[in-house]
Amino acid sequence: MSNRTFTMIKPDAVANGHSGKILDHIIQAGFKVVALKYTKLTQEQAGAFYTVHKERPFYGELVDFMTSGPIYAAILEKDNAVADFRDLIGTTNPKEAASGTIRNLYAKSIDANAIHGSDSDENAAIEGNFFFSSFERF
Repeated sequence: MSNRTFTMIKPDAVANGHSGKILDHIIQAGFKVVALKYTKLTQEQAGAFYTVHKERPFYGELVDFMTSGPIYAAILEKDNAVADFRDLIGTTNPKEAASGTIRNLYAKSIDANAIHGSDSDENAAIEGNFFFSSFERF
């Protein structure tokens, strides 16, 4: 179990002006933001980040969505970070997300679901290193 996880505030949440509220929600839940980057992904970057989904039918749409506007990428720190953050963001489908979770509050649909959260310690390190020079350095 690690005390670090990775997140992205997705283009829909940024475009809808929810970034500050989402970051505040994260901080109020006890997470420390140890690295934060505002950027816009290229098609190549989004394709590489989501390469695990390359064979899935939604891959092209996912890459297009993730390049449709800027995102915030962040490394977060807290005990039991990955599991606690997954609880904080809620299920992928905001209609099924628990009340008060980030997706329940800010997501519009299963596709435009406001935020990404790593699903394991291993993926948190891989995803963090994708955006930052060293996940462990921060």
